Formats: sequence, C-alpha cells, structure tokens
Amino acid sequence: MTVMSGGFGLCGIPSMLIEAIRESGVQDLTIISNNPGIDNFGLGLLLPKRQIRKMIGSYIGENATFAKQYLAGEIEVEFNPQGTLAERIRAGGAGIPAFFTRTGVGTVIAEGKDVREFDGAKYLMEKSLHADLAIVHAWRGDPEGNLQFRMTARNFNPVMATAATVTVAEVEELVAPGEIDPDHIITPGIFVQRIIEVGPGEKRIEQRTVRARQSDCRE
Repeated sequence: MTVMSGGFGLCGIPSMLIEAIRESGVQDLTIISNNPGIDNFGLGLLLPKRQIRKMIGSYIGENATFAKQYLAGEIEVEFNPQGTLAERIRAGGAGIPAFFTRTGVGTVIAEGKDVREFDGAKYLMEKSLHADLAIVHAWRGDPEGNLQFRMTARNFNPVMATAATVTVAEVEELVAPGEIDPDHIITPGIFVQRIIEVGPGEKRIEQRTVRARQSDCRE
C-alpha cells in the first residue's frame, strides 16, 4: 500500500493517524513524505516494527534509525529534490501523468530518466505520484471535509489531500458547516473522505536554534 503523509519536519504531521497506522501493524508500506520524522516520533514510529518497505522523500537526515535501516538495505529509498517531490504530488492530484523540469539534469537524479531539450535547455521528465491513502493534518475542518491549514503546516498537506484514492484528515478543531470563511478553505471537502478531531496535540520543534541574549545597548 502507498501512503502519503503530510508535514514538513515535525510541523503539520498527522501524528495521531501515524500512531493508528502503527497500531494496525500493517507491513510493507511505501511512504511518500518529505522526511521520515525523527526517532520515536512521527513516521519514525513505524520503523521499530519495520513497517516501511520504501520511502519516497527528500530528506532523511534527522532519523538515525531510518539511516541505519537504509544502510543495512532494509528500506528502499527514492530521493527527490524537494521542489520536484512537491510538484510530482501536485501533478498526481491534477491528473497530470508527467512533467519536465531542469532540476536534476546532469546529476544522479537523471539516471534512467527521459531527458529532452526545449529552447536550447535540457529538461528531465518526472512522473507524478498518486497514493492509495493520504493522511493529512489541518488546523480546522468541518463535517463536509473542508480544511483550513495554519502557517507552516500549509506545506505538503494540501497537495497530498488531492493525490490519493482516500484522504483521511485529522483536525485540531472540528467546526459546524459554514463556520469556516469560504475564502479561508484551502482544501475543499470533495477531496476528503474521512475526518477526525484530535485537538492541538503535541507540537515538537525538530531543531531549536537560539543565540545568546545581547546586553542592553542603552547603558
């Protein structure tokens, strides 16, 4: 089964739905996500029982368990430039089978792929992505499936919601139909088949970078 999982780093990840997948015990998953979370959080929860067979993503650098399984040949990885990954998902939701991009031309990314020339420049053909299931996290939603995302959580979630046979959304707040301003609806309910209210939940910071407090310059 192929599953798209929204989020960027630890921001906007469907953590409760990931836990449900872990508890189901399902195996041999192909996961499409920007990154595989961190050890024991996010998609990292699926690693101890080796539930992930293949990862299609952009970055795996913060998850030691994933790196160990990859180096041991236990997980197949398909790397993508981040923008290419986002566009492959968007194209899948739009019904576009493939597209051409200059990103990756002349690198290992281009190996085995169709390269064509347009207006004197070379472009690499990338195929779109589609999943059996998309799990996404939204700030607010209504029973009709309309979703509103907030700040950085509006990353891969909206495009993934359009690119799967079944989309399940977890929302921090479930409101009555009509309470979300139509101009603020990012994902229309037609793309969402299931919705669950989970509350604010735990929101971790993947990397906290701070600097020393400066002395008062008015002295």
